[in-house]
Amino acid sequence: MSVFVRLVVFSFFCSLPFTQMACAAQPKQAPAAEQKMDKFEALKRFSQVLDLVERHYVKEVGQSELINGAVRGMLQGLDPHSTFMNAEEYKEMQETTSGEFCGVGIEISMENSQVVVVTPIEDTPAFRAGLQAGDIILSINGQPTQELSLQEVVSRIRGPKGTEVELTLLHSEAKTPQTVRIVRDSIPLVSVKSKKLEDGYYWVRVTRFSERTTDELKAALGQAVKDSKDAGGLKGVVLDLRNNPGGLLDQAVSVSDAFLQAGTIVSIKGRGPHSERVYEAHTQSDDVRVPMVVLINAGSASASEIVAGALRDQKRALIIGERSFGKGSVQNIIPLADGSGLKLTVALYYTPNGSSIQAEGIVPDVEVLYEAPKAEDAEKPRLLLREKDLNRHLENAKDRKDKKAKDKKDEGKEQLARDNQLRMALQLVKGLPKMRDIKD
Repeated sequence: MSVFVRLVVFSFFCSLPFTQMACAAQPKQAPAAEQKMDKFEALKRFSQVLDLVERHYVKEVGQSELINGAVRGMLQGLDPHSTFMNAEEYKEMQETTSGEFCGVGIEISMENSQVVVVTPIEDTPAFRAGLQAGDIILSINGQPTQELSLQEVVSRIRGPKGTEVELTLLHSEAKTPQTVRIVRDSIPLVSVKSKKLEDGYYWVRVTRFSERTTDELKAALGQAVKDSKDAGGLKGVVLDLRNNPGGLLDQAVSVSDAFLQAGTIVSIKGRGPHSERVYEAHTQSDDVRVPMVVLINAGSASASEIVAGALRDQKRALIIGERSFGKGSVQNIIPLADGSGLKLTVALYYTPNGSSIQAEGIVPDVEVLYEAPKAEDAEKPRLLLREKDLNRHLENAKDRKDKKAKDKKDEGKEQLARDNQLRMALQLVKGLPKMRDIKD
């Protein structure tokens, strides 16, 4: 493939002098001819630089490596999200949306030539190591990230399960870097979690938009409906999109559609009319028609902003939390013949009211800043001690059954106790009016 490119370039500037001579007799050059000449000049310059590097660079570099680097640099110069992926990187990208991969569990972006953590994925080594949205990754195993492309950073952070990677970080409010060593692990792509907050009210957390997200969401909501029968049915949902870095567009659309019966979800617009598309909601038998609140923050990006924007503009949900990340562009994944691929920005997306959130983000209806939970007083005395409080105490069958039910019930209470934004979301969703079905 690289030889073919080189031959095409060579044929272009072999014919160039004849083109120039023919054009010299014309009083004015046509715009189309000017554009063609500009392309020839650019290709000639590229071929000259390629030849100089091949012949004079301090060490020998293969032509394929040089051309891949040129393509990578070309795409990086467009925007932070367009990139070239070699065969290995393309395979890794596919794994992140369809299966399981080994790494530390972070979503990253390239901003102003700096590698920035968009969000750590919950229950992963990075999350447990304390990585936060907004952290700047300065080096990986001692190699500065400014020397690397975004895909090269991803490849170096990933690795076999059980191996260690050293990251030098600068937290958003810190003055000095911090070095952390993280042991890689399998990163499962379970994207939906659910907990009961109170009778009839459920917290549904969507961590990313992968191939199975909508199925997982509907399963979680179906279970919530089933578990709420004795409490008078499902009364309200808090949809948590905080620190959700996005993912697949079709999953963002179908997740939104699970809560909408009609109307526009999102529209995308590219360079020409052929790239425009509008996604609409449809009435489905399993649509969820209860009051809802959506939680967002600065780590909510891309597909999660599509969902939040659709539910906000359709007046289907109250949005609370903090302004979202502001990634309003759409990328196409384009496979190439040799197994490599391109991730290319092809359009911007627009919320139902026609606004773009690119570099702006979704502004919540109610702004609630997150407050880190206060450490519990370790010296606080325990007033009562019973047999059941002792470690390894013997349990009867009823103890085990009651404990399992209690643990499940207390999960939501514990989450509420340490999350002020979730507490506010629950209060608000309890105060929202009941939904009315749309009549034909």
